[in-house]
Amino acid sequence: MDEIKLKHVDIYTDGACRGNPGVGGWGAVLVYRGREKELCGGEPLTTNNRMELTAVIEALAALHEPCEVTLTSDSKYLVDALSLGWAEGWRQRGWRKADRSPALNADLWERLLELTSRHRVTPVWVKGHAGHPYNERCDRLATAYADRLEESQKKKTLEGPA
Repeated sequence: MDEIKLKHVDIYTDGACRGNPGVGGWGAVLVYRGREKELCGGEPLTTNNRMELTAVIEALAALHEPCEVTLTSDSKYLVDALSLGWAEGWRQRGWRKADRSPALNADLWERLLELTSRHRVTPVWVKGHAGHPYNERCDRLATAYADRLEESQKKKTLEGPA
């Protein structure tokens, strides 16, 4: 990868959850040469950390070739686990943390580490809800998706069985 000039993509992500666990959403914005692509999704029963991880997984999976990626997130869990090598250590220890307790979200970390091995990823942490335009945008995508899922669940509950 070092000898080939890789395309540079900026990826911004966020996850949200209505309750933890609860209805969750994730949002991502990919920026390449001034062009932007929004992605979002969610799950009816999940956690905030799972949505944070899913946002990055989906964003990296959307890249069609190896890229140099600046990944910006407000999740210290995500950024520290990647930049400080925690996630790789968990995998090497059979998805156990240094204290031998189970590492949470091993399924998502496994997929994320697989994807990050294809790209040159530089994780960057930003403070959430502090006015960063892309972080705020990803938060809106994530929360809007979670709200739609929650509303859909309420509607199904009110309608009862078909």
